Amino acid sequence: MPNDPSHNLTLEEMDRQGMFHPNTDLAAFAHGELGDPHIIESASGIRLRDQRGRELIDAFASLWCVNVGYGRREIADAMHAQTLAMAYYHTHAAHSNEPIIRLTDRVLRMAPEGMSKIFWGVQGSDATETEVKIVWYYHRVLGRPQKRKIIARHRAYHGLTVMAGSLSGLPAFHDTFGLPIGPVLHTVAPYFYWRDDPDMSEREYAADCAARLDALIEAEGPDTVAAFIGEPVMGVGGILVPPDGYWPAIREVCDRHDVLLVADEVVTGFGRLGVDFGSDLYGIRPDLITIAKGITSGYFPLAGSIVNDKVWAVLEEGSRKLGPFSHGYTYAGHAVGAAVAMANLDIIEREGLVENARTTGAYLNRRLAEALGDHPLVGEVRGAGLLACVELVADRARRIGFDPALGVGRRVAAACRERGLIVRPLPAGDMIGFSPPLVITPEEVDEVVSRARAAVDDVAGALAREGLLKHT
Repeated sequence: MPNDPSHNLTLEEMDRQGMFHPNTDLAAFAHGELGDPHIIESASGIRLRDQRGRELIDAFASLWCVNVGYGRREIADAMHAQTLAMAYYHTHAAHSNEPIIRLTDRVLRMAPEGMSKIFWGVQGSDATETEVKIVWYYHRVLGRPQKRKIIARHRAYHGLTVMAGSLSGLPAFHDTFGLPIGPVLHTVAPYFYWRDDPDMSEREYAADCAARLDALIEAEGPDTVAAFIGEPVMGVGGILVPPDGYWPAIREVCDRHDVLLVADEVVTGFGRLGVDFGSDLYGIRPDLITIAKGITSGYFPLAGSIVNDKVWAVLEEGSRKLGPFSHGYTYAGHAVGAAVAMANLDIIEREGLVENARTTGAYLNRRLAEALGDHPLVGEVRGAGLLACVELVADRARRIGFDPALGVGRRVAAACRERGLIVRPLPAGDMIGFSPPLVITPEEVDEVVSRARAAVDDVAGALAREGLLKHT
């Protein structure tokens, strides 16, 4: 029998035989070309230990999310207590539970001014799906059902379900699935480093991005465009910090055309940027906000869609006209998830982790710039809070990138891992991303930067030996 432990397979062999891994080269993994799966056995703080006893510094908080670090007993205790009291009951048709009620109140008090209600889900992708339906419902109630198009940005990441994947602006997530589908459009990402005119200032570039959005809405017809969605700081697409004046200019375009603005704060919410929400840092004034990841630090799946007073008033009006809002998930408002989130937010508040993200994040970005800013392989070091990116180029002076086939970003990430450091090679270019737990200390930052510098040097040496640094 396959489940009989007497078959004597190793964990690695069982994984290879049965697991369908996300974002993985399936054939290469199945036939051993990617090596064995990386089985993580334990974790504490910012460090992981794999099944073979090797310690790794996690400088990416798993997938942007383990904000309070690993091994927090308080969260396990909260999960245990709530499971014993009442593990699960649905929240449909006005049912509720105390943990989700208290969490909703707490998050709304943290959220930007004017936010009114939270629709709870499980992960960022389903929260994006929820927001699309809210946007369409909102305009239908107001008598403009033709207002359905949603504009996202190239390089954006909003999830990988069908609609969320369509809004994501990365070809790697589109091409093999026939996405995007539906009324989805994309506009320029605020990628200041690769601006066409290197003499353009941040303010000028921000105005140009807003003008392109305005032109797209005009070309499509403002009466057909329903919403614009964007991350305060673009994550997967390159940790792109918005140029000065970008978000107020985007907000003005949206207001002029009666287009709702959705801020995807899945990565940036709950302290990552040194503030509770990136929307406040950049003056976004969103109509809807997507939350997930940092609200539980990944200890339990939980996500939400926050709507402001304006949107909520229309939703109420709609229920008078159309009956119940016919949307929801089995695990919406999960009591255990809410208890975990409350314990997680307690830690963030008690230990001053938002402030630590601001101060230690500034230190991380400064140390990376000092260590790598003048490196011949590095075009730019950028970041905000505890987000940072090192952009790798073949020619610094002329801003010439590497041939994507060389996989330089992946090579640097692999070299980091060989030195016991986990960073992320971002998929839309040769970039390595840093998003460590918010508990990281300056001393640990020094360790991260030292290992990253050594890894970049290793790859630079290998590329030189291969004759691939002729532009430097």
